[in-house]
Amino acid sequence: MITAVESKIPTYDKIHLKFKLNGRYYDAEGLKTVAYCFIKEGEPHQKRLGDFLQAWLDKNDFVSVQTSGSIGEPKMIKIKKQAMVNSAIATGDAFNLRPGDSLLHCLPFNFIAGRMMLVRAMILGLELDVVPPKITPVFDTTKTYHFGAMIPLQVENLLPKLHHFKALIIGGAAVPHKLLEDIQGVETKCYSTYGMTETVSHIAYRALNGSDKSDWYTAMPNVKVSVNDKDCLVLEADYLFDGALETNDVAVMRSENEFKLIGRIDNVINSGGLKLFAEQIEKHLTSGISERFFVAGQADDKLGERLILVIEGEERDIDESIYANLEKNEIPKAVYFVDKFVETPNRKIQRKKTLELLK
Repeated sequence: MITAVESKIPTYDKIHLKFKLNGRYYDAEGLKTVAYCFIKEGEPHQKRLGDFLQAWLDKNDFVSVQTSGSIGEPKMIKIKKQAMVNSAIATGDAFNLRPGDSLLHCLPFNFIAGRMMLVRAMILGLELDVVPPKITPVFDTTKTYHFGAMIPLQVENLLPKLHHFKALIIGGAAVPHKLLEDIQGVETKCYSTYGMTETVSHIAYRALNGSDKSDWYTAMPNVKVSVNDKDCLVLEADYLFDGALETNDVAVMRSENEFKLIGRIDNVINSGGLKLFAEQIEKHLTSGISERFFVAGQADDKLGERLILVIEGEERDIDESIYANLEKNEIPKAVYFVDKFVETPNRKIQRKKTLELLK
């Protein structure tokens, strides 16, 4: 059973009386008014906030959210509001959030990560500062925030200001090697999270710095984790979603609630009978390539697929010393440059569509 900051688990129609949005306290009626004002007169990110607030306060017991395409094509799905409440409480317990703690919201409201930050504040009684979702967020530097959620690029751009945050969850994309090195010297506790829209935000996390730093994800309480015959993660959490959710993420298990990600099964490259995991090769290349990049398979008459490296930016010479940590069969057979990668709306690289540009 998940616990709550209060003595019992609230239902989705109960706004915590200590909830504070941009410096003002709101109850449900007040939120209806502010939602209307945001939709009518707000900035683009405020309009999306208003849309979500209206959906949260309507008579339906669900909201519609667009998936990022982690386990299929992007689509709109219905998520139960109570599941979002349960997820918020689980996060509150995992990161020791208490009424009155302050949060910075700098993510788009289109997707589950941004929406869950608001739900956490409403349910747990937190003080939420909402700022435009820019790659370099502008926030009140006179404050110290107990908790925040960002994508890696935002964290990179805020490195000199990370001391304003006690804890940060970093998601939406893999954390680059350089950023991982940079956060080792900061006091802010940084965590990588694992989850997707279908799991109502994250269901596991691992520390990226500090004494608890680990390569292994720990599942949230009451989340059952296993692997199928393809070694892909299978998730069960009846307080968040119904049934078993089979993912495309290949993983190894260390215990019943600890796992390490190896890569996505749809990114496996079958080259000359060998299975090469793109993400594992990329991990060894991150220290030598400053631009965004990925590796992929390209049709080859002899090998079936040959390994290639695709880099975002202007064409340049490649120093082959970047391959020093790779096995012979992991060294790319060709290198391509693309001016701009194709992305999803939340900045995830669309590998297949980017590869089509090479044609």
